[in-house]
Amino acid sequence: MQTMGNTYDVVVLGGGVLGVSTALHLARRGDSVVLVTEGELASGASGRSLSWLNSAGERSKPYHQLRMAGIDRYRTLFAADPERDWLKFDGGVFWEEPSARTLQDRHAYENSHAYDSHLLEPGQEAIRNAGINPDAVQEQAILNPGEGWVSLPDLIRHLLAEYTLLGGRVVLQAGHGRVLVDDRGRAAGVSTTAAGEFRAGKVLVACGAQTPDVVRELGVDIPNGSPVSMLVVSEPFEHGLKTVLNTPRAAVRPNPGGTIAIDHDWYEEHIVATPDGGYEIPVPVVEELMGEAARLLGGVPEVKAASWKIGLKPIPGDGEPCLGPLQNVPGCFVAFTHSGATLALIVGELLAEEIHDGADHPMLRTFRPERFAAAGPAY
Repeated sequence: MQTMGNTYDVVVLGGGVLGVSTALHLARRGDSVVLVTEGELASGASGRSLSWLNSAGERSKPYHQLRMAGIDRYRTLFAADPERDWLKFDGGVFWEEPSARTLQDRHAYENSHAYDSHLLEPGQEAIRNAGINPDAVQEQAILNPGEGWVSLPDLIRHLLAEYTLLGGRVVLQAGHGRVLVDDRGRAAGVSTTAAGEFRAGKVLVACGAQTPDVVRELGVDIPNGSPVSMLVVSEPFEHGLKTVLNTPRAAVRPNPGGTIAIDHDWYEEHIVATPDGGYEIPVPVVEELMGEAARLLGGVPEVKAASWKIGLKPIPGDGEPCLGPLQNVPGCFVAFTHSGATLALIVGELLAEEIHDGADHPMLRTFRPERFAAAGPAY
């Protein structure tokens, strides 16, 4: 239960989906929680994520298992209200530059561990039913019927409603935050440049691509492989797109309000850092990306961009999630991963269990921050 002033059981630093999900699960367990974020909720990676719910392609077995558990939790949420326009399970379609062997290898790998994967030939009815222009698929494609997508800003609003109902506090526009440590070397709360101090015996750092910078002040080195990326949201228009598309020149998914969300990586070389710490990209490059998206959709001559956001996409240096306690700072935990959308619900649940009970969940053991210690400092 919350004590006087700014003292809590747990401080969560970061207003993205991982922080909000964990804060809610802690509040469900009866902890007094304050979620503190530098700006607004979903103002970082959660506000510019394609948020494709999947475990497609190749990855380690523990990572695949965690992602599948994450998808399971979304299916439970979806079943509670299938009419939500911000969470859907209509599958995913993948193809790449013509290379049938590579695509068949991917399909065989997915099939080998029972990931629902089907090879499609150009012109198959499944392609038309997904709202894809049949002419866009020149060779084979892979259909993964069990995949889905979520709009993270909408999910965050949904989770936050219950969190605040349970007494959780949110502090926005807090400025830069750092973890406080007491004279025993334990986490003691968070200090912010604009909102003061929040004292607690436990702290979760869930600051997206800034997480390695925050914990470096504690003497912990986590390699940061976060690239700069962009998400574009279109103006509303009539389209029949249902699935998530991952193609050689555009990744596209439906989005609430009759819009679509688009990203990729070919345009990264055109993104320029600005003096204020932000990023910009030439408008013709955005228009080229929208043209690529239009070519994927049947009967759509043009897709216009309504807005776009650019920033760092959180990815630990080895590509695997970084989750759990810091060994040399008792009471401090981290959540840093590329797959924040797919993992949001399950990671929030399991991290809250570890933070609240001091548990060691077997599904998170592979992803501990200390795995990087043997490799030396990260730069």
